[in-house]
Amino acid sequence: MSQNLINTNTNFPSLFRIAIADQTLPIPFAREIFLLACRVAGTKFRPAMAEVEPTLEIGAKLRLQREPKNEFDESAICIYDVKQNHIGYVPKAKNEVLARLLDSGKQLSAKLVAKQWTNSWLKLDIEIFLND
Repeated sequence: MSQNLINTNTNFPSLFRIAIADQTLPIPFAREIFLLACRVAGTKFRPAMAEVEPTLEIGAKLRLQREPKNEFDESAICIYDVKQNHIGYVPKAKNEVLARLLDSGKQLSAKLVAKQWTNSWLKLDIEIFLND
């Protein structure tokens, strides 16, 4: 590792200061940090779920998007599949911190871990990650 002094008065995060001094470190790197597991809310009220369900594969990535003007929940977070179908919401009881993360510019994603029909209700279980 380089013995050069690193100027710590810069605006660079500490990892970047280290990477500048020792150019053998791979930058940037990313990792998924598991935040929570939950069931998707509102699938019963999505009219096209019978058509969408066959395209939902276990392990598929899902996109999370804030819906701050939702009339029922100011912390609402929509869940979309890769084809941009709105499949439901992060449950209201679990979305407040996630909404704050999204509002502050953090990137969150989800992964489908299970699906099951119970009469006319499609139960979708997901895991949510912070992409850091």
